Amino acid sequence: MKALRFHAAKDLRLENIDKPATNPPKGQVLIRNTFVGICGTDLHEYVSGPIFIPVEPHPFTGATGPQVLGHEFGGIVEAVGEGVTSVSQGDRVSVQPLIMPRSGDYFADRGLFHLSTDLALAGLSWQSGGMAEYAVLNEYNVQKIPDEMTDEEAALVEPTAVAVYACDRGGVTAGSSVLVTGAGPIGVLTLLAARAAGAAQLFLSDVNDTRLELATTILPDVITMNPLRETVGDVVRSRTEGSVGCDVAIECVGNEHALKACVDAVRKQGVVVQTGLHPHENPLDWFQVTFKDIDVRGSWAYPTHYWPRVIRLISSGLLPADKVITKRITLDDAIFEGFDVLLDPGGRHLKILIDLTA
Repeated sequence: MKALRFHAAKDLRLENIDKPATNPPKGQVLIRNTFVGICGTDLHEYVSGPIFIPVEPHPFTGATGPQVLGHEFGGIVEAVGEGVTSVSQGDRVSVQPLIMPRSGDYFADRGLFHLSTDLALAGLSWQSGGMAEYAVLNEYNVQKIPDEMTDEEAALVEPTAVAVYACDRGGVTAGSSVLVTGAGPIGVLTLLAARAAGAAQLFLSDVNDTRLELATTILPDVITMNPLRETVGDVVRSRTEGSVGCDVAIECVGNEHALKACVDAVRKQGVVVQTGLHPHENPLDWFQVTFKDIDVRGSWAYPTHYWPRVIRLISSGLLPADKVITKRITLDDAIFEGFDVLLDPGGRHLKILIDLTA
């Protein structure tokens, strides 16, 4: 089968590798992949990896390079191993890519699987990934999707789960005012998740005007700002009740200036949620954190039990995740028409999906 594999930074190779056996091991499922998204994490690996891809065998999965990429994906069940009962051959599924011990781990024993010390991810530290024609996964990694959900939407459950969890961490609720910094796919999905949670006022900042314009086509009432031309905190305060700032500010880019803008823009006793991964330590004005009596919270991935909830949000139309799709490509074109295009700082795209059926 064809697979896009990471060998080293700037060394992705489309290769022919062995297709998984048609009789998956006990408790595992073989799926034929349909669509997979290119994530910011994939881009980071491409530019400067290995980061999450293990150099030595992963302590839990044993995986090491070359790694099949892709953790935002879905597919069709081809075969199931002994003991699998939740899905059957022919079912369409969305993949929850987190892989970890199911017991005997402090966090796993408490249902906090995403916080496990031995956490691995399909497409980063597991034998299979979404950027291949087939994948083998554990039963708990696949969730059947309803008829009203498209195969493309199945590949968007993973990034949407990141967005929903960020809003949950911030306590977004009916009537909230919410600032999101970073107009990439996660940022726009976070806006959509905030709106689905009942947020009444939405703000978005980014230095890329094209992406800000794309966001307004998805959410016409979002108030956009370019921090190269205006101070985010000033704009937010000028548009919020009492000129105090927003209730929740969610940083979705992993940029120190964006995080500082969140601290500045949020009201006293508001909440700042850090979702983007920062590449280095970030000096923050902790006097303002204390003086404003605010909460600063991390938001790592998502609880694995979110999958049915996020599927309901998308398939019901309440959270129209497919609006972030701006391009569809084939696996053959993934490097030049996908990865390289998304690395353009003036990029015109949000989410690029790879069609594995084409």
